Order: sequence, then structure tokens, then C-alpha cells
Amino acid sequence: MSDGGSDYRERASRLGGGAVVWSRTVGAGPQRVLPDGCTDLIWIDGRLLVAGPDTHAHLTGGPAGARAVGLRFAPGAGPAVLGSPACELRDQRVPLAALWPEAEVRRLAERAFEGKVGRVLEAAALDRMRGAAPVDPLVGEVVAGLAGGRSVAEVARAVGLGARQLHRRSLTAFGYGPKTLGRVLRLNRALELARGGVPFAEVAAVAGYADQAHLAREVRGLAGVPLGGLLGP
Repeated sequence: MSDGGSDYRERASRLGGGAVVWSRTVGAGPQRVLPDGCTDLIWIDGRLLVAGPDTHAHLTGGPAGARAVGLRFAPGAGPAVLGSPACELRDQRVPLAALWPEAEVRRLAERAFEGKVGRVLEAAALDRMRGAAPVDPLVGEVVAGLAGGRSVAEVARAVGLGARQLHRRSLTAFGYGPKTLGRVLRLNRALELARGGVPFAEVAAVAGYADQAHLAREVRGLAGVPLGGLLGP
């Protein structure tokens, strides 16, 4: 998830399930990307790469003025398309050719040059999904439970798994365990509220933090800057 900016755009993807297509222009300095539990397939300046799920803010850059277009998969949905457990991509940016056959990636890059990049990435993902194993059926339930403020133990009981089983399946689907995923989802909820003008003390209460100080520690720990620094001018 980008920390915002007037140039950033996104739309719902044809893939459904919460996937989005986004675009932005690379700035002169590093841009902060916040953890969101997702994986992205990205085209930038003719290159195709995969951004794995982050455990902390990632500062990204590139040639100033270059256009980046990405397909962001909902939490847990990326491994079925990319063909790699999410934990193997955690905090990584890797060339797509490290995961897919080089000839296939080259053809995809050529199609992206010739057409609308977002549509090309969606078509490639849909082709992959047709022959891929289905997404773990527990993914949606785990995300919904953690996003709703349930504890890891409560979510494990709700999906009928022991704590170790839930942790293992979460590593494959999300890239990290359910406790970290819960922190990341809570951060995103807090930022959504704050961007909507909700006072920080109320953000802490609504998003499920113990108090405003807890909110401040968690935001700085995951995003690297205070909450106010993520809201822009």
C-alpha cells in the first residue's frame, strides 16, 4: 500500500476478491510503501517484478518520471498466481523471471509495451489462475477475523485449526504468521480512519489499540514514521 500522493491511482481488478490495479509515476526521491499483507505483480520501465508481503515499510524508487503499474492481489491470493509460497517472497522484490519461465515473462513484457499494462497483467494472472491450485479456503475467514479485531486464538478456533497449523498455513498464504498479519491489517484500518479525519485518540479506540501511545508505537514500528507523517500535507 502506498502512503498516498496525488499521482497514485487504483481501480478494482477483473480478478475480483479485493484485487486492484494501481499506477503511479516514480518521484525524484524514495517513496514509502506500507505493509498491507499483499503481493504485487509490477511493471516499471519495461521490467516485470514481484513485490512480496512486507513486514515493515519499504522505500522504493527508480528513474524519476518512470511509470509503474501494478496488480495487487488480496492477502493470501498471490501464491496461487505467482506459484510461490508467500513466505519465500517476504520483504523481497524479485524479477518475475525468477518465478515464471523466462520466455513467458518476455512475451508478457512485450504485450505490456503494446497495450494497456493493467489489462495485460490481469489477463496473465487470469490465465495462471485457470491452471493453479485454488486459494486456501480458510484465507478469507482468517483475514476477516483478524481485520475484525479477533485474537489469533479466537481465529484459530473459528477455522478449526490449532495455533501451529494456523501459523504454518498463514506463512504459505500471507508470508507471515497471523499475529503479524493482524498488526498489518490494524495499521491499514488506522490509516484509513486517520485519512478520513478521525482524531488520533478515536483512531486508536476504533482500530483496536490499547491507547493512543500503543497506536503511535505500532505505526512507527511498521511504517517507520509517525502517523501524522503518513497523512501528507
